[in-house]
Amino acid sequence: MATASQWIAGSRPRTLPASLVPVIVGTGVAVGEGQAVWWRALLAGVVALALQIGVNYSNDYSDGVRGTDDERVGPMRLVGSGAAPPRQVLAAALGCFLLAAVAGLVLAAVTTWWLLLVGAVAIVAAWFYTGGPNPYGYRALGEVSVFVFFGLVAVVGTVYVQVEGVPWEAWAAAVPVGLLACALLVANNLRDIPTDTESGKRTLAVLLGGPRTRILYAACASLPFPIALAVSAPHPWALLTLLAAPLSLPPVQKVMQGAKGPELIPVLGETGRLQVAYGALLAVGLAL
Repeated sequence: MATASQWIAGSRPRTLPASLVPVIVGTGVAVGEGQAVWWRALLAGVVALALQIGVNYSNDYSDGVRGTDDERVGPMRLVGSGAAPPRQVLAAALGCFLLAAVAGLVLAAVTTWWLLLVGAVAIVAAWFYTGGPNPYGYRALGEVSVFVFFGLVAVVGTVYVQVEGVPWEAWAAAVPVGLLACALLVANNLRDIPTDTESGKRTLAVLLGGPRTRILYAACASLPFPIALAVSAPHPWALLTLLAAPLSLPPVQKVMQGAKGPELIPVLGETGRLQVAYGALLAVGLAL
């Protein structure tokens, strides 16, 4: 039986900003539109966080039973390390997906039932990332999925459930948020290139190779700032995001200077802090 601390570690806390930042930014857009509904924002946060933790447990289960996590460089995995039996990790993943579905059902009931379709697609995408007979996470599509669901869908969805419309600011804000979420995955997959190659897991990092994956990370971590400059034309307070620029320097420097294996683990935490800072400042800028 895994301990509480092992379950927390297995939820991959450093990845959780990827789920909360889009909700924060989407709520900032709603505030700027003068139509924020805080209880709906909180429910959107529950959906996003439950889906993220569910994805992490689902990946732990699927990779663990396939043997992909037998030789692990990064943080512990519950199944791969033998800390918890696969059925318990699977149950935890399904429980998180159920919680997300219930919260999403409430939001759909007060807005539009089309949200149920969006939620269903998100849960299916979460499972088949590494689950099922032909997981798309093993086919170099992980970054595309992250950009879509933790960028476009999460930000625009958060705005919609409060404003019941989609202003252009929602789409503009979703792009840098999605890029920073991708940066987190790229750093993780860069670290795992040797073990993923050996196990046959063909991530985008495996296909690109180390040097080009490092450039991809730097792009994902840097492009949000020129995008904020473009948004600042009609929304000058979006320039606040530039205060987060110094936080992008340490992880980009580590990656571009060739950090590998355990040396890349701190990059995940630094990328998470960059996400939170950028997201909070963008939310404030759009709200003002």
